[in-house]
Amino acid sequence: MNTKSLLTGVAIATMLITACNTNKNGTPDVSTKDTLSKPVETKAPNSNYKPAFEGQTRIKGIHTQTPLDVKVIADGLRYPWGITTLPDGRFLITEREGTMRIVTPAGQVSAPITGLPKVDAAGQGGLLDVAVDPDFSKNRMIYFTFSQDVPPGTLTAVGKGKLSADEKMIEGASVIYQALPAFPSKLHYGGRLIWDKEGNLFVSTGERSDTVSRPQAQHLNSALGKVLHITKEGKPVAGNPFINTPDARPEIYSYGHRNVQGLAINPVTGELWEDEFGPRGGDEVNRILPGKNYGWPTITYGLEYSGKKVGDSLTQKPGLEQPVYYWDPVVSPSGSIFYTGDLIPEWKNNLFIGALSGMHIVRLAIENNKVVGEERLLADQQHRFRDVVQGSDGALYAITDGEKGRLYRIGKK
Repeated sequence: MNTKSLLTGVAIATMLITACNTNKNGTPDVSTKDTLSKPVETKAPNSNYKPAFEGQTRIKGIHTQTPLDVKVIADGLRYPWGITTLPDGRFLITEREGTMRIVTPAGQVSAPITGLPKVDAAGQGGLLDVAVDPDFSKNRMIYFTFSQDVPPGTLTAVGKGKLSADEKMIEGASVIYQALPAFPSKLHYGGRLIWDKEGNLFVSTGERSDTVSRPQAQHLNSALGKVLHITKEGKPVAGNPFINTPDARPEIYSYGHRNVQGLAINPVTGELWEDEFGPRGGDEVNRILPGKNYGWPTITYGLEYSGKKVGDSLTQKPGLEQPVYYWDPVVSPSGSIFYTGDLIPEWKNNLFIGALSGMHIVRLAIENNKVVGEERLLADQQHRFRDVVQGSDGALYAITDGEKGRLYRIGKK
């Protein structure tokens, strides 16, 4: 082939590739472009464990094409942990030491809201998540999780109360549920809350971290290491998978979890998804089905913090669910949400997760219950992201962990 023919061939090939990489409007097709991207994780894993299926970890990287506008709209929050929206578009944020604050989209921060039960704020404990009653406009009820001192230990509790008309306190606060047994540990409380479509609550718990309490994640007579399903009064939801099982706690929805700090409802399927901390490696994203066992501590893709293997070093076992996705090294996944807005269309139905040790916001593109792409947002900010929420304006809002916590807005330029 002469030089002229070669150049012609290259030109034709380039035209064909360009045609395949553009949509009917002539703009680049992001999904095709993204298939050429490398995984966002570049560090070596802690173990030599192999994934159970292709795409279970280190999926190809993707990149948001929409120009983003990132702003810090509030700072000075003390150890914020949970964030949710009020019907008027303002944000209700918990502070781990035992108060809540209301923050406007413009960044105005209220005085601390008081009247909550005493929390045990040692270690990973304190005032944790918050959920606004679906009928808030009528009853002004707020639900929250916190670590409660119940000798001989502490536990994850669910409380509720009425936000006063002047928004300065929670009136008539009461505890509606306690995740028993109490255990003398200050770690792994779980504590995330989310509403189901019937107006009942999903609640997550941890297995309290200690090797003594860890096996209780597998025990149906314990509320540790579980996803629970309760009513507004703290009772088991009718139809729960173990409601007629002898010696099982009827509030249990799923089990075999380590420390669940993210709960989100998939808008495509209506199913519950969660994310949980692994030990040294093995952070997970799971699709939660009623009655299923998610394996901890029998199976895991992580190691003990010492570097030793967990148990019999199994990653798979019949009857135990595989994570949809896992990370090694860890990102420490916390609060999560599926994006349903129209402000940034390419994010539609993607899962966003605040990463603590990862110091970024995870974006996972999901198709047919499988992760098909991963992005790390705001990694340049070098902050521990604790929770994320979608605002009424369609932007993503995120809080950062720490004594001087921030509220970020991530929108469209």
